[in-house]
Amino acid sequence: MAISLYDTSVATYLQILGSTANILEKGAVYAAENGIGLPGIVASRLRDDMNPFHFQVVSVWHHSLGAIRGAREGIFTPPPSLDLDYAGLQGLVAEASKELGALTEQEVNDMAGNAMKFKAGDFEVPFTVEDFILSFSLPNFYFHATTTYDMLRMQGVPLGKMDFLGALRVAS
Repeated sequence: MAISLYDTSVATYLQILGSTANILEKGAVYAAENGIGLPGIVASRLRDDMNPFHFQVVSVWHHSLGAIRGAREGIFTPPPSLDLDYAGLQGLVAEASKELGALTEQEVNDMAGNAMKFKAGDFEVPFTVEDFILSFSLPNFYFHATTTYDMLRMQGVPLGKMDFLGALRVAS
């Protein structure tokens, strides 16, 4: 059996969005129990030259739900600048899970083979939907989800590998 566009995109996004929601919840609980201000976490950076925690979570949302929206519309652009607090970031992850969870496999699979492009100002990169998902969206999605996890670990949040992996898709 061939793997479908839905399996490689939406099913994968949902798994890691679920784990990201859990990681964010554990982060909020840990912060409350340890007197760590959530605004400080939202603004935190691993390094001065890296984007803050806030950007990482927005990028998880953008490279999942935004990627599918872009595939549907034929164009993907950099994420919008969203000024959200910790709860707002949690809301973005929930929004992505809800909207992606409502898609049918057929809706997503029907996008396979369609042309789309990444556009940032005058810079454009042409893709097919599946090449965009596999070579651009998923690597970015995993990078930002991992960085979100790492930044919360840096704050002391007790997280492990299974927290990152989330609900595995296992044979029944």
